[in-house]
Amino acid sequence: MKDFVDEHVDLWAGQLDDLDRDVEGITVRLQVLTRYLERRREAVLAAYGLQLWEFKTLHMLRRGGTPYRATPGELAQRLTMSAAAMTNRLDALERRGYVERSHDRDDRRKVFATLTPAGNELWERGIGDIQRVEEDLIHQLPTADRTRLDDLLRQLVKVTEHDS
Repeated sequence: MKDFVDEHVDLWAGQLDDLDRDVEGITVRLQVLTRYLERRREAVLAAYGLQLWEFKTLHMLRRGGTPYRATPGELAQRLTMSAAAMTNRLDALERRGYVERSHDRDDRRKVFATLTPAGNELWERGIGDIQRVEEDLIHQLPTADRTRLDDLLRQLVKVTEHDS
């Protein structure tokens, strides 16, 4: 079964004598799938009135476990962004009622951002819909193929871990 990437590879193989067809096919397909999932995730979030950056911030708060809170600095580090940019994000999310900030009882200089019940509920609905998008795509493959693909991708990710 051929796809449009095969045409892409054929085109470039005719232009580049040393093109590794397998490498080109695999990397282009990974890019196509990444873009597909990003578009679908963004569409899911748009239905909730969320942008991806907002969801990622809620996600990082939720990821930390109960009580779903972190300092702005911790969030900025996890999302690889500046503290100033994180402050802007938290301001916007706080205005919408998804996050609240409070001072540490023991050290008033320390601030925590905490996921509100409304923010948590929104995150849960969004993550459920995102999971369904991902499952709809991946479940196109039989179970054995999914397991094999996961193993193969894990091998490639392991190669990149030292660069992260």
